[in-house]
Amino acid sequence: MDSTEKTNKDYYECFAFGDSPEMADELLALVLAGKKTATVSILLEGEQAPAVGDLSLVLDGHGTPACVIKTVHLETVKFCDLTWDMVKLEGEDENFEQWKSGNIRYWTRDAARRGYIFTSQTPITFERFEVVEIL
Repeated sequence: MDSTEKTNKDYYECFAFGDSPEMADELLALVLAGKKTATVSILLEGEQAPAVGDLSLVLDGHGTPACVIKTVHLETVKFCDLTWDMVKLEGEDENFEQWKSGNIRYWTRDAARRGYIFTSQTPITFERFEVVEIL
């Protein structure tokens, strides 16, 4: 085990992917099918950053626990520096332009809701994970 990995079984977070019950179920289905093995997020000042080895409880669109994932890789880059090789691991889109336009729409909504300004220079946390338990 990598010395930076957490060894306890406490969950880093309990969450559903996306910003709607429908999106949560759609993205969860991709995780459970093995097509989604990464995610990207924006951490605001004061929010806890994940660490390699963290376990997270993933919920479906109704808030029911569906699986446990383990963080296996983390990297923070500006939005403009994300590559197709990275984001295609999210399993959601057919090409980089489709991914980029969808995520700009998502993070524009997220910025309005959480009170930050999203730009091409916004730091993005890129996280690869593996499913360790299906509930």
